[in-house]
Amino acid sequence: MSAREDIMNRIKSALRDAPATPVVPREYRRSSDMTAEQRLEQLVDRLVDYKANVFLTPAGDAPAKLAELLTGSTSIVVPHGLPESWLAALPSAGKDDGGTPAVHVDSPERRLTTAELDAVDAVVTAAAVAVSETGTIMLDGGGDQGRRIISLVPDRHICILNVDQIVEVLPEAIARLEASRPQTWISGPSATSDIELERVEGVHGPRTLDVIILT
Repeated sequence: MSAREDIMNRIKSALRDAPATPVVPREYRRSSDMTAEQRLEQLVDRLVDYKANVFLTPAGDAPAKLAELLTGSTSIVVPHGLPESWLAALPSAGKDDGGTPAVHVDSPERRLTTAELDAVDAVVTAAAVAVSETGTIMLDGGGDQGRRIISLVPDRHICILNVDQIVEVLPEAIARLEASRPQTWISGPSATSDIELERVEGVHGPRTLDVIILT
């Protein structure tokens, strides 16, 4: 008898009189009873409680709102699949409002380094889905969301979310995600606290989270 066989036999012997594993019911809610308006209100409430900045914006006004939020920024990073129309209202170079920020596109062909990402002022992404019950925005690496690193290194994250991407409960959101891609779940800006409960922001991700919800 080999050493491996001896060990396996001992394990089987030790487990022979082990009690049966109980079956735990998994009766999760898998759908929402809330209206779209209620889900939106709940998500905004949760995000604001988490100290995110939330802007309810008509879809047609998204470029103007994004340009407003980026006033004073000198450089931003965007994923390669972000709709170009969202950047259409950025100020032209040479204007009195500070000129247009440099836009760095992160793509499979040109992946920005950590040092390059650390040097930009903000990242702009879309989202895959948001859960109103927990105030969580989820990114799953789609072309308009990009690699996880681009939403974690810059100090400011501006996330643009369509109102029809808001669901109430987690199982609904899971069903919409692309399971084979790396995911980022965001509940407010990055924050932690030490033993004295002193809140420190920006330790594990962006210090500032701006959420534009297109209505």
